[in-house]
Amino acid sequence: MQYVGALAQIIIALGIFNVWFLRFNKPTAYRGGSAQNLREEFAAYGLPSWFMYTIGFLKVSLAVLLLVGIALPTLVLPAALGMAALMAGAIAMHLKVKDPPKRAAPATAMLALSLLAAFL
Repeated sequence: MQYVGALAQIIIALGIFNVWFLRFNKPTAYRGGSAQNLREEFAAYGLPSWFMYTIGFLKVSLAVLLLVGIALPTLVLPAALGMAALMAGAIAMHLKVKDPPKRAAPATAMLALSLLAAFL
């Protein structure tokens, strides 16, 4: 089971790095509202631009901790629960702007993977 948890940690980290580093300024089918990039997405949720950077810092930091947690398992529970909380917030934002469920699918999958990593 520890391999499943480690795999979940890796998938979460790669997903976060993909969104925040590779797709930051690119449109995807999962952006909230009619946003074409992350800046527009946070604006669609009615959030200030500084909040986007705060969330990005937290998500990237937690993703790094999840990777380090493969070698130092004591980091996994707080990092995974922190990530789960952020993903629950992301789902709430999609609900706030009345997005179709498909748009919240990545956040929902990350929430599930975060809980899996936390409790394995």
